[in-house]
Amino acid sequence: MEAGAGSAGTEPRSHLKDSGVKDPVAAFHALLEDERLASDSAQALAEGQREGRLMFGERPLCVAIRPQLLTRRRYERAVSAAEGVASALASLEKAVLRDDELRSELGLEAEEERLAMAEPGFSFSSPSVRLDSFFADEVRFVEYNAESPAGMAYSDNLTDVFTRMPVMKAFRKRFRGRFLPTRGRQLRAMLHAFKQWGRGTTPVIAIVDWEGLPTAPEFEMFKSFFEDAGIKTVICDPRALEFRRGKLYAGARAVNLVYRRVLTSELLTRGDDTRALRDAYMAGAVCVVNSFRAKLLHKKMSLALLSDDLYQRLYTPAQRAAIRRHVPWTRRVRPELAEDIARRRQSLVLKPNDEYGGKGVVLGWTVEQAEWEAAIEVATTESYVVQEAVEIPRVRFPVALDGIRYLDMAVDLDPYLFNGRAGGFMTRVSAAALLNVTAGAGSVVPTFVVEGPA
Repeated sequence: MEAGAGSAGTEPRSHLKDSGVKDPVAAFHALLEDERLASDSAQALAEGQREGRLMFGERPLCVAIRPQLLTRRRYERAVSAAEGVASALASLEKAVLRDDELRSELGLEAEEERLAMAEPGFSFSSPSVRLDSFFADEVRFVEYNAESPAGMAYSDNLTDVFTRMPVMKAFRKRFRGRFLPTRGRQLRAMLHAFKQWGRGTTPVIAIVDWEGLPTAPEFEMFKSFFEDAGIKTVICDPRALEFRRGKLYAGARAVNLVYRRVLTSELLTRGDDTRALRDAYMAGAVCVVNSFRAKLLHKKMSLALLSDDLYQRLYTPAQRAAIRRHVPWTRRVRPELAEDIARRRQSLVLKPNDEYGGKGVVLGWTVEQAEWEAAIEVATTESYVVQEAVEIPRVRFPVALDGIRYLDMAVDLDPYLFNGRAGGFMTRVSAAALLNVTAGAGSVVPTFVVEGPA
């Protein structure tokens, strides 16, 4: 679960107040002044996560005791921003599919490109995506997760825990609002793709990723959810798949709809051990969501192709306006930019073009000049992007650690989109500048949209 990073900021001014409505954050914190209510809520959070296996490896998924609270107005601004940028990304995908020279800017490996150019069998190459952002005074998107956006089942199950917490029940007596579930949207997007693919009448799902990952509990959550909807589902390591007689098998069971959680780059590093999934996809024998075409824009270079004026001809006036407003300056690292990047250490971030989990990301203001210049030297010889730092809102959160403590936490807001329409968020909070659950630096909290007083 990767988010980009930028310079530290402060809590946005008055963004949690609507005219005539009391600040919901202040109201929530006031409820926690009741020691019994706070203690019972902390216990409910701990027990609910333990019972629901809401863990990332050995760590509980959440230690914050309140959700991210969004006013209706800020929710609508986040949705509008996400859908505007997603529209521009859709135009970019069409352009790179028809333009070899433009596609070469993405830095695809030969096998990545072969898979990406194959028709997936449905209209959206990425039926579900996640745009990672920081929302201070404005929404600024720093990452695009087009291949396998994680966290939906975690967030939905965590929402169930929060719904049962005494403090949340008390809060909802004062404020109307709603949580934003996403698992159902994910399933509907998969089934829509399967219907368009049109080579099977009854879906049998394989959730495909490596065995033994710390995200395994989320796969089990999805399996239960899919099976509750009446769909046979298995969890399978890609090395255990077999393609024979025109069908893809997970063990003894033939599957025709793959919920692909494994990344293309990781599949390719295992070579022939993972050929079954790729061969079945290329033969049109299985519907794979998200498709291998998703790799085109999953590359971090996609944001460079959005923000560089050289490519503005690819976008409509409305899309260009969304890019200017919501996408920070991003460029492919080239030798001729090295001197300028070196001078701007305090305001820039270096990112590998094709990594996740915060691997290889260098925040200029956190390192000395010599280390920054060494990172630039690596970036000019490999595939990297450089991105302008954005303001990171820091918000006071109550945390259940030996009682209730209040910490200033960096907060991101990551909209999920399903077939181009926003439908829920993943919110992460962290004491560190690089918000990243995979690296152990962050905690997930549910998002609650406050509609008004009860």
